[in-house]
Amino acid sequence: MGEARIDKWLWAARIYKTRTIAAAACKKGQISLNGNQLKPSRMIKVGDVISVKKPPVTYSFLVKQTIEKRVGAKLIPEVLENVTPPEQYELLEMNRISGFIDRARGTGRPTKKERRSLDEFTAPEFLDDLLFDFDDEEDEE
Repeated sequence: MGEARIDKWLWAARIYKTRTIAAAACKKGQISLNGNQLKPSRMIKVGDVISVKKPPVTYSFLVKQTIEKRVGAKLIPEVLENVTPPEQYELLEMNRISGFIDRARGTGRPTKKERRSLDEFTAPEFLDDLLFDFDDEEDEE
């Protein structure tokens, strides 16, 4: 087999879970070949280097075999070679380390740690110092 559709190859090479997701990624412009965005129907051949954007990383894969039928995970090294530069993995590591620090406003519930710091920030400090002295004598008059 000399050529394969890019959406089928991405699915068969287990880069995407379903062919529909692979085709949608092509339509969104997340798949490129030599800097050119690809349509799902674009035919690829052995030796092509495909770039796949999965934010924050852009993975690069060298096509070793063009397939359109899904294969087992153990056979993937025969189908593609991961040629992603190390800088991309450093980006991924930095993103993993930063965690929820840069979380945008309105993107879900606060973590337990964030909630505690919010509670600490909003709790009045002087509340413990106040003594509530109710004068019973004034009420009786």
